[in-house]
Amino acid sequence: MAPTVPESVLKKQATQAKIAEQAKQASYEAKQKKRADKKDAIASAEKYSAEYAAADAAAVANRRQAKATGGFYVPAMPKLALIIRIRGTIGVSPKAKKIMQLFRLRQIHNATFVKLNESTIRMLRLIEPYVTYGYPTRSTIEKLIFKRGFGKLNKQRIPIADNSVIQEGVGSVGIKCCADLIHEIYTVGPSFKEANNFLWPFKLTSPRGGFSTKTKLVHFLEGGEAGNRGEEINKLVKRMI
Repeated sequence: MAPTVPESVLKKQATQAKIAEQAKQASYEAKQKKRADKKDAIASAEKYSAEYAAADAAAVANRRQAKATGGFYVPAMPKLALIIRIRGTIGVSPKAKKIMQLFRLRQIHNATFVKLNESTIRMLRLIEPYVTYGYPTRSTIEKLIFKRGFGKLNKQRIPIADNSVIQEGVGSVGIKCCADLIHEIYTVGPSFKEANNFLWPFKLTSPRGGFSTKTKLVHFLEGGEAGNRGEEINKLVKRMI
């Protein structure tokens, strides 16, 4: 006669089998979701790549047309600026300190993106002695996010190691992968505020070759480092990443 198995053991075995089945189902669903997300991310990247190529081609065509008709092609005013703090806290006026806090530039060599409008341009002019800023290219934005990108989740600084971090942080506004995030920042889209607030201020290093101590406090147009440097900001970021 076979020994009878206690009822408690049978219940435990049934519970364990149920938990194992649920874990297996959850694992399968997670794999399917990951596969679908990867497919969507690739599709988004291809769509944005085509959009960027079309925009570049249109700019070239406009320049050629203007040259052929003896005119000049004037590109649209930039909508995005990258600000880098280059001075510490000594000698900073209270108003400038408050503006830098609003721009989240709390430490030296911190960098953030800012949407350019009348009010932010006025604020930038007030803090020009303490920061340098310019207009980043798409390549610069990609390098910053890929190499120095950290997201803010539950007030914590989390590295953007994969798209799940982005999806958890700003998935509610339709930004689900790195390509979406870069596109939203570069084009200053409707969800720019949410995307920019999700990005933790970039912590850059001192530039290779350093800043000159004699010209650090002088405006860029006078041979110094501070203030608006336009497209030249991309060369500086390359030295600081």
